[in-house]
Amino acid sequence: MGAGSEPAERRLTFFVAEGEAGQRVDRVAAARIPDLSRSRVQQLIEAGLLTVNGLPVRPGRPVRPGDRLEVRIPPPEPTDLVPEPIPLRVVYEDADVVVIDKPAGLVVHPAPGHPRGTLVNALLARYPDLSVGGSLRPGIVHRLDRDTSGLMVIGRHDAAHRLLQAQMKQGEVHKAYLVLVDGHLPERSGTIDAPIGRHPRRRKEMAVVPNGRPARTLYRVLEELGPYTLVEATLATGRTHQIRVHFAHIGHPVLGDPTYGKRAGVLGLPRQFLHAFRLGFRLPSDGAYREFESPLPDDLATVLDRLRQRYRAPGREAAR
Repeated sequence: MGAGSEPAERRLTFFVAEGEAGQRVDRVAAARIPDLSRSRVQQLIEAGLLTVNGLPVRPGRPVRPGDRLEVRIPPPEPTDLVPEPIPLRVVYEDADVVVIDKPAGLVVHPAPGHPRGTLVNALLARYPDLSVGGSLRPGIVHRLDRDTSGLMVIGRHDAAHRLLQAQMKQGEVHKAYLVLVDGHLPERSGTIDAPIGRHPRRRKEMAVVPNGRPARTLYRVLEELGPYTLVEATLATGRTHQIRVHFAHIGHPVLGDPTYGKRAGVLGLPRQFLHAFRLGFRLPSDGAYREFESPLPDDLATVLDRLRQRYRAPGREAAR
């Protein structure tokens, strides 16, 4: 692209094959256009930029053999995102993805109240070619709460982002957390299977509610330290605040959690004791599975060491 030139709108036309008959139009279009996610296709349909036989449709409309799909893909819209030279701990990077170890206190993407100083701003400074596509969340595949530390993977371009999102939806991404909870769990390992949705009264919070989205958290006990328990929690789904909500729901809230915890600030914790310490996924480049680990950051490690000195029996080895 020459200096000063603007990206052009893309126009695509294709016909529905016999094997695609009966499928939703958004699913067919997403499968035919590898660099578009299904959610992006749905946006194009809602904007009237994807038609079937020259007519606007709804995303769930079934297609028939021979249907003509015409798609207009507008160029990325300009955004107000500002690259900022915020230090990042990069664990791994290649042409498709980057794995970072997010510190506590760093917001993932701009939002009301946090227009600057986010992970996205830092990523744009380090990777100027990061796909934006008019979004305030370029490359972001999954999120961590501001005060949760640990590993995240970012897609560096649209095709990689789409492949990572597909792995997420299919449950192929391994996400494990170290969590310190209040009390002792009834079993050494188990599953918390409870739907999560918006709290019926406190709309900024999540809760276990009958009409919520399915949510499953697997756990195993690593250590019991006095009145507390160190747990490894693995996400089978990825709902907002899932680990925090699930453990609070069973009566063992995350220590230091100011929203769902019963003992916010206990043990001198500056934040919730929640760290994404293991992350595994298939690389978009060759499909090879890679797994990464992150040690506990100093603020959480200090609290854990203090508890071990106080409560662990002499000669007993730590679970981790």
